[in-house]
Amino acid sequence: MSVLRAALFTCHNNSSTISRYSLRKCVLQGRSQNVWEAAKREFTKVTRRCARENVNESKLASCILKFGGLGITTACLLKSCNQIVFCKEARRISDISPVTPSEPELTFEWTKFFKYLYPHIWYLLLALSSALIVALLNIQIPQCVGSVINVLTEICQNKSDSAKHVILQLTQPAFVLGRMYFAQAFFTFIYIYTLSHVGERVAVSLRQDLFKSIIMQDIAFFDKTRSGEIVSRLTSDIQDFKSSFKTCISQGLRSFTQIIGCIVSVIVISPQLTTLVVFSLPPIIFVGTLLGRSLRKLSMEAQSQVAKSTAVCEEAIQNIRTVRAFAAEEKEAEMFYKEIERSSDLYERLGFGISFFQAGTNLLLNGILLSTLYFGGQLLSTGQLSPGNLMAFLMATQTIQKSLGQLSVLFGTFVRGQSAGARIFQYLDMPPSPMMTGGDVITDKSLAGNIVFKNVTFSYPTRPNYVILENFNLHIPAGKTVAIVGTSGNGKSTVAALLERFYDVDEGSITIDGRDIRSLNSSYLRGNVLGYINQEPTLFATSIMENIRYGRQDATDEEFNQFRSLRQLRKQMRTNS
Repeated sequence: MSVLRAALFTCHNNSSTISRYSLRKCVLQGRSQNVWEAAKREFTKVTRRCARENVNESKLASCILKFGGLGITTACLLKSCNQIVFCKEARRISDISPVTPSEPELTFEWTKFFKYLYPHIWYLLLALSSALIVALLNIQIPQCVGSVINVLTEICQNKSDSAKHVILQLTQPAFVLGRMYFAQAFFTFIYIYTLSHVGERVAVSLRQDLFKSIIMQDIAFFDKTRSGEIVSRLTSDIQDFKSSFKTCISQGLRSFTQIIGCIVSVIVISPQLTTLVVFSLPPIIFVGTLLGRSLRKLSMEAQSQVAKSTAVCEEAIQNIRTVRAFAAEEKEAEMFYKEIERSSDLYERLGFGISFFQAGTNLLLNGILLSTLYFGGQLLSTGQLSPGNLMAFLMATQTIQKSLGQLSVLFGTFVRGQSAGARIFQYLDMPPSPMMTGGDVITDKSLAGNIVFKNVTFSYPTRPNYVILENFNLHIPAGKTVAIVGTSGNGKSTVAALLERFYDVDEGSITIDGRDIRSLNSSYLRGNVLGYINQEPTLFATSIMENIRYGRQDATDEEFNQFRSLRQLRKQMRTNS
């Protein structure tokens, strides 16, 4: 019972019942290898926790008997196998099998990324140059605005000047400023368009190569990997990577250049006001960093809670027949309500924190602006600073603030894009299945169709300790129809999967006309020798004709029409009978 205690303690400690759901979560697999060593370690830890928390033994026993999904058979399996027990309400998996080393952390390889960028290098250089020009123009614009303000100030002081003289004074600075605005708009269009072009081309290449890499994997890969995860690589990960690439290249270069240039500008305009701003910024940055760290942690907790509530919903819907069979609809609804309530509480706290952060930031930044205006006014009154230079200083400091804010946001974008890219390249680096390449072909003239399974032993890669076929022998003569009959789970579908070479046998051999199918070209074998109809055939999102032709791409329209006529005739015969 020590192993059973160890496995059930996590569920009991979280006031949970053990899930009666799909077998992939609760069926206990594995052999007894190292289980007692693992059980001793787990039981020692459990005993200490029981003593510390004063857990009643009767409560632990009631956890076993309370829910009908765990019976004596399961308890016996627990005593002899490396086990995984899933706690439904806690959404936790308790593993008492030996600890396996964790997978290495994914890293983003820049050299592989540059291989995708290199074909578009000239577009990329054009985009970078345009973004740099826009940044330099943004540095010059405040000074041009300051020149216009200085001219307007002089005009106000010399009211006796004629209208013609006023226009002449304003023409040159206004023309320079207008030219700056037009140039800024033009180069903004250039760099955004070219970056969009490069991003889309790179994304298309990545999608093509990624889909080809995925589709060339063996069936075991798809057994071990959820379809949602695979689709996520092709869609959301590539989209995140593309968006991060475009944003970081354009805004990152522009913001960094603007920060450097505007810092130089404000120092040249007024060292006194620059000193005031420099001493005001560190406290704001320090407070903002602390609050930002707390908000990021709270945001991660909220997202994790959303994932938990989604898991509850997904599990209940996927196993709706089990839910209905045990009349557990109200229980599932209550469980989902608890999860979304926790999620709602976290997001309300997050909203309060973001509101406080934004309000406090605005207050402090506006305080710096007010201080700048106040001390700038004093410098203006003593003639140490002109009105135009004061305006240029304010615009430059605002540009610095916006650029710093953009860089802080871009850091998160960069990390997210780098993570997405690492996941993409992980799939791109997977070698294709050896079953998909090489091998011989059987000519139509020499093909008879004698199929022999000889001493075949096989276990699925995802369940290596559970033998499906052991020393299995079968002879299917050419031209014969053979039905394989048996109860569910005895390997009927496995025989067909092995013949199609979805998997390779662990021991023994499968031959067609005396030739081991492992020596044959798998694509040719499936496309020209064997025909496979699944138990649950699916339709692809295309026309009926294309679905029918899926197994024979070279079928003519005449052959298709003959097939359709034959199908209609059979349907009519069934109706008449």
